[in-house]
Amino acid sequence: MLDIHFLREHPDLVRASEQKRGRDPALVNDVLKLDQQWKKELKAVEELKHTRNVVSEEINQAKKAKNNALAEQKIRQMREVAEQIKEKDHQANELVQQRNETLKKIGNVLDKTVPPGKDENDNKELKKVGKVPRFTFPIKDHLELGLALDLFELDTAAKVSGARFYYLKNEAVLLDLALQQFAVELLVKKGFKMVWPPFMLNRAALAGGVNLSEFEDTIYKIQDEDLYLIGTSEHPLVALKQDQVLPGEELPLKMGGISTCFRKEAGAHGRDTKGIFRVHQFNKVEQVVYCQPEDSPKYFKVIQGISEEIFSRLGIPFRVVAICSGDLGNKQSLQYDIEAWFPGQNEKKGAYREVTSCSNCLDYQAVTLNTKFLRKDGSKEYVHLLNNTAIATSRAIVAILENFQTKQGTVRIPRVLWKYMGKIKEIKRK
Repeated sequence: MLDIHFLREHPDLVRASEQKRGRDPALVNDVLKLDQQWKKELKAVEELKHTRNVVSEEINQAKKAKNNALAEQKIRQMREVAEQIKEKDHQANELVQQRNETLKKIGNVLDKTVPPGKDENDNKELKKVGKVPRFTFPIKDHLELGLALDLFELDTAAKVSGARFYYLKNEAVLLDLALQQFAVELLVKKGFKMVWPPFMLNRAALAGGVNLSEFEDTIYKIQDEDLYLIGTSEHPLVALKQDQVLPGEELPLKMGGISTCFRKEAGAHGRDTKGIFRVHQFNKVEQVVYCQPEDSPKYFKVIQGISEEIFSRLGIPFRVVAICSGDLGNKQSLQYDIEAWFPGQNEKKGAYREVTSCSNCLDYQAVTLNTKFLRKDGSKEYVHLLNNTAIATSRAIVAILENFQTKQGTVRIPRVLWKYMGKIKEIKRK
């Protein structure tokens, strides 16, 4: 969430940002009103505590003078003051909780470059990379290719686990692992420290990385336990430094997360129901950066560039899209998506579909997680947190199958993956 100190100092900036998101900026006023009420209760508590100290001294003086009647009177007064302090403390705690819950509903302050818009139709294309393949034969989509080449088992998966689950088989398993190895090797060369995080988080840790109200249709809850399956390794990686003050000289922290991800996709009925494009479980390599506030624009470009390099070296055509104000989540100040070209989409006419999302979240997550760093002058500030997909393997596999299919019904493996595939260069019929 936003830092309350920032909101107090820049209410007009936050109102303008909410308005650009297409929201009612009156929520900012609600937070400020609750904040003032909370401050008023805190002041009342301090005044009552002062009164308690004065009365306590008066009791001591009365006892020294052996004025028992006055002492008893002051003791009764002390009890009344103590009850008032307890009541006011309770009211103050309720107000600060209400203030913070309302504050969480306000989105991050938008970067000035974010294009205005209502939804995904208003997202702005920034560039295209690679040539869209032109086929001289009737193409297959990834489902047809995967079944014909014995790469998927979907019917049994649906029977034993449900819709949108799958078994990967044969070369598809090697391809999934190869994509992970390729991405990890590149991240290590770029100075990232690799992390294999827990695949479950408690509610407090998860709430630091994501607005749970936005993801209630996405995240799996473990029954009877305070645990949730992660939807991305971003969540455990940003929780890794919760309630810590990091030495400024150790920043930036560049981490690569490797994990299986779990998503309910409850709000996506009727979309991509066939095959492995939109599934409940997939593997992903993620980039997360902790940095000082002045450096976050630079690292946004760095991690976006890494993802573009991955898809360029794979030879998959893509475009980069700036997400508009109305399509951004609460935590993002700025987001670019890479949309790869999928020839089998749109009734085999082809379409660009999202494969990575690069986000600069500024200190929005750090405020909730209470993650700060220490400057040389001794002052403490919240870190800035950024994240981006390096590779989500299921969608990358779909893109490879559809873009590198041949007239013979085989699929060529991108050259950069050969060394991870046991030198398999083509997936052929069994």
